[in-house]
Amino acid sequence: MRNRHKFLGFAALALTCAVLSGYMVGASGTGSAIHDEMIAAAQQLIGLAFTPSERDSMHSDLGDYRKGYDALRAVDLPNSVPPAIDFNPRPAGVRVPEGKSLPIVMSAPIHHKRPKHLEDLAFYSVRDLAYLIRTRQVTSAELTRMYIDRLKRFDPQLHCVITLTEKRALEQARKVDKEIAAGHYRGPLDGIPYGAKDLLAVSGYPTTWGAAPYRDQTIDMTATVIRRLDDAGAVLIAKLSLGALAWGDVWFGGKTRNPWNTEQGSSGSSAGPASATAAGLVAFSIGTETLGSIVSPSTRCGDTGLRPTYGSVSRAGAMALSWSMDKIGPICRTVEDCAIVFDAIHGSDDIDRTAVDAPFAYTPTVDFKRLRIGYLKSAFDADYPTKKFDEATLNVLRGLGARLIPIELPTDGLQGLSVILSAEAAAAFDKLTRTNRDDLMVRQIRNAWPNTFRGARFIPAVEYIEANRVRYTIMQKMQNLDVDVWVSPSFGGNNLLITNLTGHPCVVMPNGFRKDGTPVSITFMGKLYGEDVLLAVANAVQKKGDYHLRHPQQFAGK
Repeated sequence: MRNRHKFLGFAALALTCAVLSGYMVGASGTGSAIHDEMIAAAQQLIGLAFTPSERDSMHSDLGDYRKGYDALRAVDLPNSVPPAIDFNPRPAGVRVPEGKSLPIVMSAPIHHKRPKHLEDLAFYSVRDLAYLIRTRQVTSAELTRMYIDRLKRFDPQLHCVITLTEKRALEQARKVDKEIAAGHYRGPLDGIPYGAKDLLAVSGYPTTWGAAPYRDQTIDMTATVIRRLDDAGAVLIAKLSLGALAWGDVWFGGKTRNPWNTEQGSSGSSAGPASATAAGLVAFSIGTETLGSIVSPSTRCGDTGLRPTYGSVSRAGAMALSWSMDKIGPICRTVEDCAIVFDAIHGSDDIDRTAVDAPFAYTPTVDFKRLRIGYLKSAFDADYPTKKFDEATLNVLRGLGARLIPIELPTDGLQGLSVILSAEAAAAFDKLTRTNRDDLMVRQIRNAWPNTFRGARFIPAVEYIEANRVRYTIMQKMQNLDVDVWVSPSFGGNNLLITNLTGHPCVVMPNGFRKDGTPVSITFMGKLYGEDVLLAVANAVQKKGDYHLRHPQQFAGK
């Protein structure tokens, strides 16, 4: 009975706060007069105490605020409308690097001849496929048909495809082949088939965001990333699954599977891109990350992923989840493939005000003796299941000539910064919550978006601003690390959270396999806008092993 009374007390408190905020689903929220008991109850939720006279003085202002909420909610704000406040990842005194990007330098291809069986190409790197297309040993059309066939054949096991873009793809491929035959070759992505996470708009096709309320949604634009890949000659063959509204691997079509163990989900939220790339259903894919959505599925599926510096890739045409944390990047088979794709998609546009132009000049060679390479000491010192694989990676770095520098990341106030993502995500899907259409979402558990969106209604605006001020102090402290690149267990310490908040780039790649045959990963971080050096370091380490060359045998082909 005591617990029941406690529950009823909290329920009444939440109801009181809902009335104060004007958040009553299905009602205007302004029907109940504000009185002292409401404020007295609500102050418990925010951890503050006001005297009766102080509360009495608030009545008028709170009523005005609530009327203002109604006025705001009367304005139709689609997900594509950003807030007027832009996040800038640069600490004080740091500028976006100036200069022009240089043509990337690629390693020599491993495969120089067309294989006897076309489907053997399914797991080739972008670099090797590009060589075969450029030398006209393989056409884009036949490569595109091969991958589309594999998507149709294996998707029933993996649930990684939301929409095939077959007609668009075959038209693109035929056009590329004609251009190459006429002597016009655009570069290493020309004719390469790929898939994109289905939160990127493509004109003429649904953009479902993986969520049942939006499964029939079409957006009359094509995302900047897709347009840039079109310009590079890449061939979009599928819009791939994501956990609903970019959380997890469960979407309205089921759970996307890990190709190494189809009893497992592929993790999320870039669930489909990671699964399809690992299974050889696309040559590469485009994912997004807000808080681990490239790192986590790449780890689970054994892919190599690049999460670029915040603002280095335009998000125009992408679903907004957190305006100050969302990032778009490639999921590939190799580090060098990530460099090839990033080279095509980075840079500013006229829509995303946070996107900037920073030079990129990748080369696969790197002098470790001239670089300061850090490692997150406390994370490596901890006892965790994949420790032996990560220690082996540190030894590879030492063998390459790196002098490893122990570092630690700032943590002051970090626990409170989760409100940033929660508040921004709740705002991005404000209307979904207020109309009760969040009930259509597949996952309705405590740790899922519908509940998070509701709870975020009670985050005070003051605390959201204060969290961003603490974030600023962490950004300043990160600038003092004085390393060019650092390495961390992929989920070690607070590295994943901090670097997503500060906007630092990372490369995640496989560095071993468990006894059950599933992959594990390691993560390298770089300076803001330092993708070229970061990728070069990760590439040097990757080439010392063969983990990126292994593939799940059940998807090897016919």
